[in-house]
Amino acid sequence: MNREEILKAIEKKYDKLGVPVDAMLEGLLHSTPITYWDYIQTDALLGLQIPRTTQPDEMVFIMYHQVNELLFKMVLWEIDQVAKSIEISADKFAMHLDRISRYFDMLCSSFNVMADGMEKEQYLKFRNTLTPASGFQSAQYRKIEFASTELINLIDVRYRDKIDRNSSFKNAYDHLYWQAAGKNYTTGQKSTLLNLFEKKYLGEFIDFMEDYNDINLSLKFKQLPKEVQQNKDLIKAMRHYDYTVNVKWVLAHYNAAAKYIGGSDSDLKATGGSNWRKYMHPKYQRRIFYPYLWSEEELKNWGTF
Repeated sequence: MNREEILKAIEKKYDKLGVPVDAMLEGLLHSTPITYWDYIQTDALLGLQIPRTTQPDEMVFIMYHQVNELLFKMVLWEIDQVAKSIEISADKFAMHLDRISRYFDMLCSSFNVMADGMEKEQYLKFRNTLTPASGFQSAQYRKIEFASTELINLIDVRYRDKIDRNSSFKNAYDHLYWQAAGKNYTTGQKSTLLNLFEKKYLGEFIDFMEDYNDINLSLKFKQLPKEVQQNKDLIKAMRHYDYTVNVKWVLAHYNAAAKYIGGSDSDLKATGGSNWRKYMHPKYQRRIFYPYLWSEEELKNWGTF
């Protein structure tokens, strides 16, 4: 576009908004140039690390988890490009899944930052100040799960025959697989970890579950024309995402935890109080976003291949 075309386009844009274009142009005359640090909000970002102890490696732990949360936000942003599309092609669906998988590939490989980037002695000193906080309480990660698959696939395998699409969202929430890390199903008692998590996010989670009940990635895939569902690249992208999130990333987290609290003679629990070995390992979680895209043998050996 030449200058005259650009000015006409600007005028047309602001006419639709009911804003005088001359006022906008005069505002540009008096505005200051944008800088990298203002655009990225560098000062604010670098001021968000507040250690609770004098152990230097606690800073590594904090920044690593903050990076995780930024990547989770990127994942949710990509999911919405699919979930909230009225119509979507196999190519676009696969493109966004590939982006999401790359983010989780980064998360998987980044566990070396923690596994090899902290002294065990320092970690064992500052970890107790984190109780009862836990990565379990990442609300964005839970939203990724809700937006990726149908709720039945997130229900604890022991209770799936009692839950269906007619169940209330609250009932489904009460039987999610990760409740086992913070709830005694025999007594019904919830840990402080879970009580605090629900006090902060329960209402938001129920709304989110309802919002994505009909537009999660699994249902969006099933709503595609049959010939599109058979697209090999799309199926490959779906399987890669499923495996990367629910096996590869989980095991990377599991192995990092094992290095610090998982010795053969260790009886340490996660900071949230859970039996981290059973909670974290995918063969116990049995969390699979797209079970219809895996063979019986693959499903049987989930988390071990």
